[in-house]
Amino acid sequence: MTSGPRVNDDGSLFIRARLVIPSDEVDLRVTTSGGPGGQHANRSLTRVVASFHVSTSRVLSDADRALLLEKAGTVVRSSASRFRSQGMNRSAALEQLAARIATALTRPTPRRATKPTRSSKVRRVDDKKARGRVKERRRRPEDD
Repeated sequence: MTSGPRVNDDGSLFIRARLVIPSDEVDLRVTTSGGPGGQHANRSLTRVVASFHVSTSRVLSDADRALLLEKAGTVVRSSASRFRSQGMNRSAALEQLAARIATALTRPTPRRATKPTRSSKVRRVDDKKARGRVKERRRRPEDD
């Protein structure tokens, strides 16, 4: 069993262990895919747009909601139109939506401050002294 975001059989989005977005919180809209492709592309409703409204969600904690609003905005959207089948585009749009939500909910690991090592301090001072010697050699010789 994978631990990443995925779409469950009932249409709900599994984001992580304690966060599953039910299918009734995801809006699906279908349109024609547009572009070249003749009658099928212009007449068939195969393009799927999936939307998730962050502010009205019942399953998000306050911390998750604040993080999503900050990183992704009030509505997270994803669309798919690369397949000829509406069902395959629906699956692709939902998987992409789950991945976007999961990515926006990842918190960056805080940077740990480190001290320079003794050898790096010695190297730095040696480099500064060598640079100073180079500059000193460029000067005009003093008149005696």
